[in-house]
Amino acid sequence: MPLAIYNTLTRRKEPFETIEPGKVRMYVCGITAYNYFHVGNARAFIIFDVVRRYLMWLGYQVRFVQNFTDIDDKILNRAVQEGTTMQAIAERYIEAYFEDSDRLNILRADVYPRATHTIDGIKRLIHELEQQGFAYASEGDVYYAVRQFADYGKLSGRKLDEMQAGASGRVEVEDESEKKKDLFDFALWKAAKPGEPAWESPWGEGRPGWHIECSAMVRQELGDSIDIHAGGMDLQFPHHENEIAQSEAVTHKPLARFWMHNGFVNMDGEKMSKSLGNFRLTRDLLKEYDPMAFRLFILQAHYRKPIDFTAEGLEAAANGWQTIKEGLLFESEFGAQLGWTSGESVGTKIETAIAQFKTAMDDDFNTSGALAVLFDLAKDLKRERNLLVHEGTTSIAPAELQHHWHTLAELADVLGLKAELTAEETTPGGLSDAEIETLLEERQTARKAKNFAEADRIRNLLQEQGITLIDQAGGTRWHRG
Repeated sequence: MPLAIYNTLTRRKEPFETIEPGKVRMYVCGITAYNYFHVGNARAFIIFDVVRRYLMWLGYQVRFVQNFTDIDDKILNRAVQEGTTMQAIAERYIEAYFEDSDRLNILRADVYPRATHTIDGIKRLIHELEQQGFAYASEGDVYYAVRQFADYGKLSGRKLDEMQAGASGRVEVEDESEKKKDLFDFALWKAAKPGEPAWESPWGEGRPGWHIECSAMVRQELGDSIDIHAGGMDLQFPHHENEIAQSEAVTHKPLARFWMHNGFVNMDGEKMSKSLGNFRLTRDLLKEYDPMAFRLFILQAHYRKPIDFTAEGLEAAANGWQTIKEGLLFESEFGAQLGWTSGESVGTKIETAIAQFKTAMDDDFNTSGALAVLFDLAKDLKRERNLLVHEGTTSIAPAELQHHWHTLAELADVLGLKAELTAEETTPGGLSDAEIETLLEERQTARKAKNFAEADRIRNLLQEQGITLIDQAGGTRWHRG
């Protein structure tokens, strides 16, 4: 069946169709650069990285844009606290974002627009809103007139009079209420305050509001209408609702065909967030857990459902990752022994596994079902590994076994799961296969000369470096680990 995606806007799964055949324009809301990102943020980054990877695997040409908010009250407050500049704070945490996301094997976006680099586009969009009667200036600020946009609330499904003004926590309603025509109106441009960064504008010196930044960056990098706009569920209202109001009032086109939102990560039954103070920083978590184990933890649940963040869940994911990791490392451990060579046979895949994986992912990115396919392949490889170690043979022909491994490697890559030997697993001496074979020859020579002390020394040396030897009638076999 074709790929179907749950569209927050329509509240149903819909067949995925793009504006331009074969091409996907995708925008994901990024960090506000005032702190390290927490594991709730990481869930969104991992989920939409997988969405991107899967679309690429299907053959789409994906242009993936993720923004950085580098001007915001929270950034300015931290700069004041630390006696530094907004720019210095933003640069620090943008650099930290790349460090942490790289460890999670999140693909780099095609472009990372920043709010401060999009000021001209922001001012142009505000001016157009003003010209069309959707915005008004008030004492140096500019506000969006919410009641002028008839479709306001269509994404969140909320009625205007039931909404909470200032729900984003980004505006101080009590300080701005006297400037507004309506309590629900929100700031597009904020007049400069003493000591804060500011830009010249037709409304006086000031800086942009939060919501207008993304509308302008989407328009600048991807055009008036895009295929997928994505982010955490907490962004559905008011941020994404306001983006729709701003963009569609000017362009008279749908901002996005599909709106995707991932569920929360909960801690002690509550949504994890910086505002609640119950968050866990991703970089702290990765000091205790393999980044791929955490990635697996995220992918074990459907992206729209909440996840309970528990030590037990992380430990279970760590054990699961070890199974998949051993399968992914099978080629480097036993490929040479089995006579595997790169070539046409490597491209052969287990079609039933591919079909099962695709069926799961086509159902609104059911990563839990997709992981089940990976576990089956990894368990096959684990069984054959045990046979090789203990009996020196496999129950599956080496060529077919290579197809199992190749399929696992390809599908794991779609989910962004990458196996690397840790420092503990890598031989300290960095012995190559040729060096190991040389030592084995020296050991065999020592045994023939009945110099058993030397033979034992070489065995112990290899064991210390993670090399296991198995002496058999036909000779000595070895493997790492």
